[in-house]
Amino acid sequence: MVKSRLVMAIGAALFVASCASTSPQNTNTADTQKNTPTLQANSLASAQGTAALTMEQIMADPDWMGRFPEQAFWSMDGEDILFYQKREGSDIRDLMMLENGAGEPQKVAIENLHQYVADEKVHAADDSFLAYTFEGNIFVRFNDGSLRQLTRDDARQHNLQPMTNGQLSYQQDNNFFVIDVNSGLSRQVASLAFKEKPKANEEPKDYLAREEQELIQFVQKERKASEERFAQRSNLHAQNSTLAPKPFYLPENKELVSASLSPKGDFLLVAITEPQSWRDEGDIMPNYISEDGRVKSENVRRRVADAKPVEHQLVLLNLSDGSQSTLTYNTLPGWNEDVLAEVKRENLEAEGESYTSEEKPRPITLMSDWGWDNGAIQWNAEGTEVAVMLEAWDNKDRWLATVDTAGKKLVSQDRLHDDAWINYTHNEFGWLNSSELWFMSEADGYSQLYATSIDGSTRQLTKGHYVVESADLNRSGDYLYFQANIEHPGIYEVYRVKTDGSGEPEALTDLDGMTAFELSPESDELLLTHSTPLMPPELYHKAVDSSQTPKRLTHTVSEKFLSIDWTAPELVGVESSHVDEPIYTRIYKPEGFDEHRAEEYPAVVFIHGAGYLQNAHMGWSGYFREFMFHSLLNKNGYVVADLDYRGSKGYGRDWRTAIYRQMGTPEVEDLVDVATYLENDLNVDGDKLGTYGGSYGGFLTFMALFKEPGLFEAGSALRPVTDWAHYNTSYTSNILNLPQDDAIAYRRSSPIYFAEGLEDALLINSPMVDDNVFFQDSVRLVQRLIELKKEDWETAIYPVEPHGFRQPESWLNEYRRIFKLFEENLK
Repeated sequence: MVKSRLVMAIGAALFVASCASTSPQNTNTADTQKNTPTLQANSLASAQGTAALTMEQIMADPDWMGRFPEQAFWSMDGEDILFYQKREGSDIRDLMMLENGAGEPQKVAIENLHQYVADEKVHAADDSFLAYTFEGNIFVRFNDGSLRQLTRDDARQHNLQPMTNGQLSYQQDNNFFVIDVNSGLSRQVASLAFKEKPKANEEPKDYLAREEQELIQFVQKERKASEERFAQRSNLHAQNSTLAPKPFYLPENKELVSASLSPKGDFLLVAITEPQSWRDEGDIMPNYISEDGRVKSENVRRRVADAKPVEHQLVLLNLSDGSQSTLTYNTLPGWNEDVLAEVKRENLEAEGESYTSEEKPRPITLMSDWGWDNGAIQWNAEGTEVAVMLEAWDNKDRWLATVDTAGKKLVSQDRLHDDAWINYTHNEFGWLNSSELWFMSEADGYSQLYATSIDGSTRQLTKGHYVVESADLNRSGDYLYFQANIEHPGIYEVYRVKTDGSGEPEALTDLDGMTAFELSPESDELLLTHSTPLMPPELYHKAVDSSQTPKRLTHTVSEKFLSIDWTAPELVGVESSHVDEPIYTRIYKPEGFDEHRAEEYPAVVFIHGAGYLQNAHMGWSGYFREFMFHSLLNKNGYVVADLDYRGSKGYGRDWRTAIYRQMGTPEVEDLVDVATYLENDLNVDGDKLGTYGGSYGGFLTFMALFKEPGLFEAGSALRPVTDWAHYNTSYTSNILNLPQDDAIAYRRSSPIYFAEGLEDALLINSPMVDDNVFFQDSVRLVQRLIELKKEDWETAIYPVEPHGFRQPESWLNEYRRIFKLFEENLK
């Protein structure tokens, strides 16, 4: 089965998306990176500007910059290119089409959207048709170009699966159907019922019931009649093939997580769990600005301190004989290890208690991956094998396993263990053929591609000090296409590698900057989304086997944006005093910068959010307002640095996990090193340094000011985390475990415990309807600062804003305050 890889915008905790990309092949990667510590942004769109750069312009509705292409993809037949574009003055996105991949983009009429947009799509095993869903209904496009709609209702079909007999299966609620794509005849093949299996009669509940059934003949007759009717109905379902099969009865205290029907139609693999809402035991968030003028209470998520373990139970359902088998996890290596033994021991010893380690089953779930749309259960095309990706709820292990349907057990194909935590990205996998799987793994320290045969032999397809992302298997199965930063950590290009392991990665683009791709349906063309620090994302196209430079397809950047003289940042590898690898940093210098002038420069250090995000790269930044603000700071005489501290994305496992159990310690060490570099190499006055950042960047602003007083004269923390025990489970438990297991890590990593260290100017900017980082985080820290009798700090609140600001007026107010903070304290 080949499913589409959709480019989706992912709203995630502490996350600001930047363009994904890849880079050209270099066989001596480590040396190349060390020998090229500084990169200069290319000259694309860097002509001398004519328009004035003002705070009002930077923080205005971003429509003025141009409405750049988003989520580009190929048409079903591969003839046309489509993308979404923001409608001017609106939040609505219109679907635009480049007919035959050329000309001016044309808006696709609403009545034609079903011909181009797919929520999910699959190819028939013999390639005779392409099936997809649009708004929950099923469509089939045949090879002759004809289109047939198979369902038209509001039931919302999904989970499409091509069958080996040429038909198509789908899921509707907890029911599974197979449909003939030619006749349209649909038949139910399985259904799930989360309740006790029906019986002809209930067993007597107590003494009185037992006596009644023994004494009263009428009751006995009624029970016998009920048994006969029940048996007749059961025989009818068993022996009459025109009726739908009986449901599979599953525990009534469970609910469905995921399910996948075999292409042969003989097995259904389901994952079930106890219902648990992410808002259970959560809190309320008051919204003070509402239509009726009253305070509106909104339910919000629970905190990591209130987390409850989650476990998924895998059940194999045999559609041929109606049997069901629960698959245990005891065949997975490490399934019962006490992986937190040392952490628990350290915490208990700090309380004067002892800990005795014990082996017991660990809660295990299907693997979830941000941006990964193929699912954690995948059958091979023949329906003879099924693979699942599983993860331990404690975040320390990931398993790729197959199911022995005869033996009714899991067979481990790969175990990835991490003493810190398993990355929540880079977990894609799929079938190469009937007996081989490909998958991603950080086993050697970097996200790389592997292939494994279910007989146990594994080969590594890519290797080096670079990160592989967004892998896509071509139609013939002989190449995996991907993005990677092989040439330089901040440059991503598109590559392919042979799946048989016979060759090195082959570079398909050499554009510099950030380049993401979509492979055409026939795997012969690339649709590229490319950007540079000064040029927002635009679309390009090239044939896979062509040596020609990719052709640019869109020109959406406004003339006004192009007319402004933006600062082209340099990408510098700042030497670290703690690790061997450099701290890659974007450096913005004022016009006419003179490293030898008598008067030293003031400087500002920007700290990106998300923690696990890469911002010091050679592409367009998701922090586009901050990029523009940095040019404004340059025009006012400031040097600006924007670093990828330890914990950032794009630099491998060790860089990512350096913050395990000590968030705010390695990152602040990196801030110190960058500040030292600014002072020693860029003629910056060490007494005129400021910093700011939002979300995780706000958290690090606190940690820097509280733990290294005097490092920065002033700092502004935007929508900041102050106590990690109040943040969510999925993000925080990865890095700090659970508070009840690892209180040491939470106290070590939460700014509220270090507030007594504040000596410098501080501005706290907090949105009040933030359901990501609660407004309460700032409120609690404010109270702490009051109790500590601290001075020279202030708070700005934004009553209508969520975590990501929406109103231009709020952006303007916030950054005016930040600029004023720097002007008053650094000059």
